[in-house]
Amino acid sequence: MTDPATELTPTGLQSVSELAGRRRIAFLSSGAVYAGLLLWLAQILGAGGWSVIDALIFLCFAIAAPWSVLGVWNALLGLYLLRRSDAMMRVAPFAQAGDGQAPITASTAILMTIRNEDPARAFARLETVKASIDATGAGASFCYYVLSDTSEADVGAQEEAAFAAWGAREGDDATRLFYRRRTSNEGFKAGNLRDFCNRWGANHEFMIPLDADSLMSGETILRMVRIGQAYPKLGILQSLVVGAPSTSAFARLFQFGMRQGMRPYTMGSAWWAGDCGPFWGHNALVRIAPFIHACDLPELPGRPPLGGPILSHDQVEAVLMRRAGFEVRVLPEECGSYEDNPPTLLEFTRRDLRWCQGNMQYLKLLGLKGIKPMSRFQLIWAIMMFMGVPAWTAIILLGALKPFDGEDMAQFPAGSAIGLYMVFLLMYLAPKLAGFIDIAMTPGEMRRYGGVLRFSLGCLAELSFSLLLGAATTLRTSLFMIGLLFGRSVIWNGQARDAHALSYATAFAGLWPQTLFGAALFIVTGLNAPNLLLWSLPLTLGYVIATPFAVFTASPALGELISRWRLCALPEEIAPPAILIALDETLAQRAKSDAQDHASTARTFA
Repeated sequence: MTDPATELTPTGLQSVSELAGRRRIAFLSSGAVYAGLLLWLAQILGAGGWSVIDALIFLCFAIAAPWSVLGVWNALLGLYLLRRSDAMMRVAPFAQAGDGQAPITASTAILMTIRNEDPARAFARLETVKASIDATGAGASFCYYVLSDTSEADVGAQEEAAFAAWGAREGDDATRLFYRRRTSNEGFKAGNLRDFCNRWGANHEFMIPLDADSLMSGETILRMVRIGQAYPKLGILQSLVVGAPSTSAFARLFQFGMRQGMRPYTMGSAWWAGDCGPFWGHNALVRIAPFIHACDLPELPGRPPLGGPILSHDQVEAVLMRRAGFEVRVLPEECGSYEDNPPTLLEFTRRDLRWCQGNMQYLKLLGLKGIKPMSRFQLIWAIMMFMGVPAWTAIILLGALKPFDGEDMAQFPAGSAIGLYMVFLLMYLAPKLAGFIDIAMTPGEMRRYGGVLRFSLGCLAELSFSLLLGAATTLRTSLFMIGLLFGRSVIWNGQARDAHALSYATAFAGLWPQTLFGAALFIVTGLNAPNLLLWSLPLTLGYVIATPFAVFTASPALGELISRWRLCALPEEIAPPAILIALDETLAQRAKSDAQDHASTARTFA
């Protein structure tokens, strides 16, 4: 029988008891902060006796707070680790296996899953990935698959034409290119990957799934394959995906903060999650054999939206991979792995609603047999990510109604309530603030973001943006979750990924509930508790101005302006890496070729 004190994780990288100790530290410290916040809130609400509104506020806070509490722990721990030179050895000891020049012996499939996407845009990215891998000299070990679930006939025809043109350009290498279009979207993206595994999985040891907006450098991919080769019990290796430079003002602001928050958050969470890490469904190395045998997703009982095929397949596959005895790890550093972020508020919320429905389906998976306690917690945590959203919305509404609960407001400890509010606002922003601090403390790092002034202005702009965005998105998610109870479901389709303007009519059609909710909130609070209205503005202003906020942040003129000023610029914009330069050149060539074709066609008909 294995001695728990000496037992190692399947890869032999870490002590099981050490990881268990780390998890105890994370849960106990977070639990202590959570309990302290609940006690503080109870003292505030109970000062004048408990009312129904008080009880509801307390209940909603208890539901909503855990996500932010653990986020603070991850952010602070991640910031501490980022300041240490041995952070990667502590958190990702496997990473050093990818730093050498070990030969690539494994066959790897690079997959791009698409559905009703812009074919030229998607194929340009995959072609750029291939060219980057070929430039390393290891291209013969890789094959490329375009896995289409496109339902629109004209888009499908464009995909076939784009694939044929790509094959013609590749010459003899075309034998390593494959295109398959399913006639049915059965199982959604997970079904698409399963179909690949059934057809071609036996031909390869690894696969790297990419979304239509994904981009990875050849050096990064080879590094991940070398790590996979070195550790046969590593089932999934997830890269830290960062946003690519964008001309959309919305995307620039969002990904500037996301990048700063993800860096410390991922480092901190990886320290204690260890071998039960995350899988985000793309830009990751996946070992195919255990994926085929252990990660086939169950069909959930009942009808959609919570029954039927699983939408958010990635975290479930991570759980099943770990159950099969293979580790799931994240490489917690920025390393040449990119994606595009939604260019407008409306596209952002559409994506969020798909994730919301998929995560809520995990409620039916909590009873999975044989999964690790840490894996079960990850499913719960994915659920809590969205369960907290309507709870926060309810707190804001209940706060506006507090003056009507019959209590003597003169006894209400306003100073203590403001203190708790400010503490929690800081906790909400903690991952981003930790990322900002990390950059500021690293000599010369702000130059990578355009200098001290641009970086500082970017931080201020993003913090304001994130508060306004939070109000606009949380209400829509809350209403959607209510709709789930009545059978409302998302439509899985292509996404608009390039910058584009929004009209006021289009924005209002998608955001009028926020406007009405915010107006009612402002009227009720302003008439009965004007001081509360003032203090609540960081969390409530976004409701009222949701429509102009969406139009303004989608404005091509604004995007062009802040791009020219390099506000919220990323390091890849200041000093573009080879992979992004190559993509820009490929897209420019495609655009020029298309323009020439259109001109030729016009002359023919003329």
